[in-house]
Amino acid sequence: MSNTTAMSLSGKNVVVIGGTSGIGLATAIAASELGANVWAAGRSAAHIEKARATVGSRVTIMSADTHDSASLQAVFKEAGVIHHLVSAATGGSRTMKPFVEQTDEQFQAAFGKLWGYSNVVRTGVPFLAQDGSITLVSGAPARKLKANASALSCVGAAVENLVRCLAIELAPIRVNVVSPGIIDTALFDGLGDKRDAAVAGMVKGQLIERVGRPEEVASALIYLMNNGYATGTTVDVDGGQLLR
Repeated sequence: MSNTTAMSLSGKNVVVIGGTSGIGLATAIAASELGANVWAAGRSAAHIEKARATVGSRVTIMSADTHDSASLQAVFKEAGVIHHLVSAATGGSRTMKPFVEQTDEQFQAAFGKLWGYSNVVRTGVPFLAQDGSITLVSGAPARKLKANASALSCVGAAVENLVRCLAIELAPIRVNVVSPGIIDTALFDGLGDKRDAAVAGMVKGQLIERVGRPEEVASALIYLMNNGYATGTTVDVDGGQLLR
């Protein structure tokens, strides 16, 4: 089998939740370029508008929230039989400060990501093809532990463990997770003119000392869609962050 054939998604139905910006949008575009029918959904009106302008008719852009089952159902029904389901949605807020200085509410808010993913899976499974796949997105902090990142680390680890549990329970549907490092997405936009300096500090000392691109993470998500023998697997795309 040629590499071109192996990487084809021709005729497959792919749904990307959290697919209107960053890693999710890059994944939706990559899947469409490989011949898939793609639906990408997000909750930010600004991101939805920008995504529509970016992808044109190549990808169907819809509105959905991981915590709103009705909106997810609408996307899944539109797609019909889903061959590959991806969720890259943040789903919760992140508090970066010492654990003992966080309130219960701040710490628990990070787990909105886990509850959102849980809702995507529960709502989406009835629409999955028997040989389909689900891929979620965690993050390097799940296993690269740093001070002031307890909430982020704990929710990432929970997502990765959920994937292993689901791989067993949902087989033969395959369930995997991609764990990105520091990626150039809209999450850094709020830093303003301090953005470049802040990101440079974050990647200092990595084996690949630069910020990653959404397209580089998307390629790992595409790989997991195509590899029919991969399940319960975590794929790291982090510039060697775990090794520094």
